[in-house]
Formats: sequence, C-alpha cells, structure tokens
Amino acid sequence: MDIVPPSSVSLMLQFTAPLHYLEFPEMNAMIMRRFSLPGDVDRARQYVLQSDGVQQTTYLAQRYCHEAVREISKLRPSPERDALIQLSEIVLTRDK
Repeated sequence: MDIVPPSSVSLMLQFTAPLHYLEFPEMNAMIMRRFSLPGDVDRARQYVLQSDGVQQTTYLAQRYCHEAVREISKLRPSPERDALIQLSEIVLTRDK
C-alpha cells in the first residue's frame, strides 16, 4: 500500500522527474498516468533514491538562481530589486 499521498509525490517529483525518467524510461509512463497504479509511488520513490537526479536538480537550481541574481543586479538599486535577489536566496535554502 502506498503511504505517501499523491500530492506529496507530485511535490517530491516536481523538479526531479525530468531527470529521472531519462534514466528510468518507465518513470515517464508513471508520470503520464499520475502514479495511479498500485506500486507506482513506491517504485518512483526507489528511482529517486537510486539516481543522482536530486543532486543534478539542486545544481541546476543553483546555476539558474546565480544567473538570475547576476541579471537582477544590473537593475537600478531599489527595494524591488533587493526583494528579487532575496527571493532567489530563499528558493535555494527552503526546506519545502
């Protein structure tokens, strides 16, 4: 029996799924059927644990955030600009 509600699975795989289904072709089928078959959630969790997709995704997020900060920093100093920079830092350090 799957113990993780579908919404949690969706959140867990939201950023890593594109990397995982390349490594595990059957992951794409599970994503397309929204993890509706028995065992899909557990199988997906195992794929996540077996791959380095989470690390790859973290690396990509860091690259995109650093690039965003570099571009945002070209804007004239303002509270809005500072808020955008702070937002990119929050994205990288949040737990959920």
